[in-house]
Amino acid sequence: MNSTNSLNGFTFNGITLTAPPIHRQDEILTSEALDFIAALNRSTTARRQELLQARQTRRRQILSGTDPRYLRETSGIREDPRWRVAPPAPGLEDRRVEITGPVDAKMTINALNSGAKVWLADMEDSSTPTWGNVIRGQVNLIDALERRINFTSPEGKEYRLAPAEELPTIVVRPRGWHLPEKHLLINGKPMAGGIVDFGLFFFHNARRLIAQGKGPYFYLPKIENHLEARLWNDIFVQAQDLLGIPQGTIRATVLIETITAAFEMEEILYELRDHAAGLNAGRWDYLFSVIKNFRTRGPRFVLPDRNQITMTAPFMRAYTEQLVRACHRRGAMAIGGMAAFVPNRRDPEANANAMEKVRADKTREANDGFDGSWVAHPDLVPVAMEVFDDVLGWNPNQISRLREDVELDDRALLDVAGTKGTITEQGIRDNIWVGIQYIESWLRGHGAVALNNLMEDAATAEISRSQIWQWIHSQAITDTGELITFDWVTEMLEEEFAKMPRFDADRFEDALEIFEAVALGEEFPTFLTLSAYSNYLDETPEREPARTAQLAAA
Repeated sequence: MNSTNSLNGFTFNGITLTAPPIHRQDEILTSEALDFIAALNRSTTARRQELLQARQTRRRQILSGTDPRYLRETSGIREDPRWRVAPPAPGLEDRRVEITGPVDAKMTINALNSGAKVWLADMEDSSTPTWGNVIRGQVNLIDALERRINFTSPEGKEYRLAPAEELPTIVVRPRGWHLPEKHLLINGKPMAGGIVDFGLFFFHNARRLIAQGKGPYFYLPKIENHLEARLWNDIFVQAQDLLGIPQGTIRATVLIETITAAFEMEEILYELRDHAAGLNAGRWDYLFSVIKNFRTRGPRFVLPDRNQITMTAPFMRAYTEQLVRACHRRGAMAIGGMAAFVPNRRDPEANANAMEKVRADKTREANDGFDGSWVAHPDLVPVAMEVFDDVLGWNPNQISRLREDVELDDRALLDVAGTKGTITEQGIRDNIWVGIQYIESWLRGHGAVALNNLMEDAATAEISRSQIWQWIHSQAITDTGELITFDWVTEMLEEEFAKMPRFDADRFEDALEIFEAVALGEEFPTFLTLSAYSNYLDETPEREPARTAQLAAA
């Protein structure tokens, strides 16, 4: 395969590529790389489909009234005090501050220059999976590791990498199991998006990373149980075998961002134990998962406005403390949740108040035993770093703090009713605003969006639309006694949509159509991004750089 055009629209080694060509695509989609990801996909497709079906079965059980509990059949794993995960891998010993963000060139450079210990290079919730983003993300990661990445803004500002010794460890987050890659087909069926993201990065960079003294490290999203973790572990084993890389070189941190996974944290670590690096408290997706799974279970599971739900809510407190306990008991890292604040230098007072909230949030995490935490903006790195420096001192982590004081209480994980707060009309309007604004930006290829001084991604859009769906179907009542009905929400939707800032080539009409389907429809779509990706995300041919065109003409 010698050019970017050679595979598009044709079948090569059983793989069909349907997207328009992307500049430098041929560097990523080599015949060897395609064979590699095809092998991973073929060996796991049946199990992945079975696991996705099992999710639906489990969700129906919960909706019908069966609360999740710790599994009896895996009690032996939880009760066995002897087993541990692999020790921290090179570059993952100290994770006190991690910055997250998509893998476009500018964000890649800013994250790597941020001063954080780890960069979560995100191919999932903060990245729209256009074919251009998928390929350019892989190119940018290679360029970053080779120190040849650069970016110049339209205003002429140049972005370059800091010295190598100042750069954080890269941990890549591929897409979740539910997301397909519709532009790569095997026998006419889409490949798994997560396997494409993981496989291409691993194939091109595993040896490069090992040579640099680190390794191929990953964050695993949206896992719902230990069997899904087992599938990822089997993929890791196969991938390392195919490339002749020693077993255990890969390390993975699992996001505990679904309510069902919270009941299987130790089992998830056990399944990945030779490759496990830790668990992360993915708070926003976790809230979405709670709403999704219990959306028709009545007042017991109805939450207040999103901005009133804090990490001190009883069910969130139980979740994070049990996560730290599970990790440290097994020698794994516990990583805290996201500080999503985006600084506004034009409002010093609001900035100072927000920074204090970030400091308080990180102080609670560090004092609870977390080994590190997430931030969404480089300006938050020093704040979080100072907090964890005060607690950790010269120690790289606090894995030795076992949190044996934390009680294993599965009912505490479901104490949603203990959450204080109210539902307000403004909260409904905020959900409408955030949901539509985010979807519109996502449709234009931007998966991380600053709205109201917060960095929003797919998880917060999911909370916004799912709360509205649940409030309507639960006949919830606002703080002023107003019954939340379909007609009232529709009225507010029309009012808020009329205020949206329109511009040429915007996607607001499509965004409204998607939001109405996922927030106001009779059925509850599992993920808003699934139908949006399948039906609304169109690819347009990319204009090749002038140099490429000149070479072609020659």
